[in-house]
Amino acid sequence: MSERLKILSVVGARPNFVKMAPLLHEMKRHVQIESFLVHTGQHYDEKLSEIFFRQLNIPAPNANLNVGSGSHAAQTAEIMRRIEPVLLENRPDLVLVVGDVNSTVAASLTAAKLEIPLAHVEAGLRSFDRKMPEEINRVLTDALADYLFATEEQAIDNLIHEGRPSESIYFVGNVMIDALLQFLPLAEKSRIGEDLGMANGSEWSRYALLTLHRPSNVDSVDDIRQITGAVNTVAEKVPVIFPVHPRTAERLTAANLSLHPSVKTVPPLAYLDFLSLLSHSTFVFTDSGGIQEETTALGVPCLTLRENTERPVTVTTGTNVLVGRDPQAIIHAAEAVLLGNTKKGKIPELWDGCASGRIVKRLLAITGRCNPLIEEPDTGQSLAQSRIRLLP
Repeated sequence: MSERLKILSVVGARPNFVKMAPLLHEMKRHVQIESFLVHTGQHYDEKLSEIFFRQLNIPAPNANLNVGSGSHAAQTAEIMRRIEPVLLENRPDLVLVVGDVNSTVAASLTAAKLEIPLAHVEAGLRSFDRKMPEEINRVLTDALADYLFATEEQAIDNLIHEGRPSESIYFVGNVMIDALLQFLPLAEKSRIGEDLGMANGSEWSRYALLTLHRPSNVDSVDDIRQITGAVNTVAEKVPVIFPVHPRTAERLTAANLSLHPSVKTVPPLAYLDFLSLLSHSTFVFTDSGGIQEETTALGVPCLTLRENTERPVTVTTGTNVLVGRDPQAIIHAAEAVLLGNTKKGKIPELWDGCASGRIVKRLLAITGRCNPLIEEPDTGQSLAQSRIRLLP
């Protein structure tokens, strides 16, 4: 065993960059770690990739696979084909993946077949909807991973139910919230509010923020028409800022759908600009998993345009409400927020900005690069160590 722990981290899509940034920053603090970063190129345009590296201070990747777009099967297979020689050449001690995108499951399958230990951050999240491609990615990655780092207690129960060994599961908190807390002060310097006419200095107007990209919402003409119709009705009462995902833009054009003049469409936003808008919004419409978490951490009401969520703590503890796609339910929930009838949430356990530190120190302890850190206050315990109170 070498003295340094060589960790090969994999990113590929916009959510990965945000989640991996605090982990990479934390790894840099430990001389026992040799960090190697692979960018699969799953998201490859300026707004969805390169600008995130700059704003989040992510180091240039050691390898860029330049996979690009494609069907789920084609993209996953191509990532596997291109990452295998990188793994064989560099022979890391550990492969680290985050989230649930195609890059996550492709890297996990390849590492497992090469018998390289695998760690999955955000393990155990389940929507129990196998029509979601992300659900398939989550289940497969967790079945392969040697070390499972969970953000909430329900995720731990899911992993146990699926037969994962308790000693491989660690409750550590949420790296997405690490990034949010780290970069929120920088986001406050963004001029996006002024540019969109929503802010005048420190004074912000009321507005809603909309994100919409899941195939279940945008691929059906009827569904996207219902959702945009409800948003148009809400826009009669409050402006709506809508950063339009490229996929959604194509569907809106194909369906020949028009939006209310008070719906301000903008291209995909850089992380800091989006975080600025998110933190000052009156409420958010979304079908994104990560935004459900961020709004809970910020105390912003979140109306999720889905029938289910893989992040139930945002509903049971946080500010999230599942409103589905029914236009009347969407309109009623938005009107309730505008009248001040907001859900009072609180910050979930261990969403304190220290998750990346717990993960990295735990990996060092597991792999024998330092003494076990069972009692350290910033290190997650395995489920076996503490089943009653899942705390360090």
